[in-house]
Amino acid sequence: MLKYFYDNNLIRFCEETPENWEEAVILSCQTLLEKGIITQQYIDEIVECVQKYGPYIVIVPGVAMPHSSEDSQGVLGTAISFTKMKQDVSFEEGNAEKNARLFFTLAAKNSEEHVENISRLSEMLMTDGLIEALMTVETIEEYKNVMATFDL
Repeated sequence: MLKYFYDNNLIRFCEETPENWEEAVILSCQTLLEKGIITQQYIDEIVECVQKYGPYIVIVPGVAMPHSSEDSQGVLGTAISFTKMKQDVSFEEGNAEKNARLFFTLAAKNSEEHVENISRLSEMLMTDGLIEALMTVETIEEYKNVMATFDL
């Protein structure tokens, strides 16, 4: 799956430092927005869902998976993008378990693709040492080294 992000040009190393989790979510969606896979409506829905339901998108400490419902009108295609923030983003004040630096943003046109995306991403993230390796990556060259090491 690391190769998927690379081959489809779905990797972003965020130069900006988001002021809050909302801004981080918006930044994590930019690659999909620029590629025409999602619209601004989908980004707004993700932010609204986190405001309403809490930081459900932080799936393990350090990793967020921004997504909304698979029936969103703001989703035009199916893809996952990877965005690395320069520093941790807090989704819940005082709870380090709800900080994220690695953002895997999901968009899916239907529920089958949505479930498949989550499954493939979860499987990849369970690879020992991968999250830690991605935390240290700052450039596309370093990303390619991690991709070669883990062969995912």
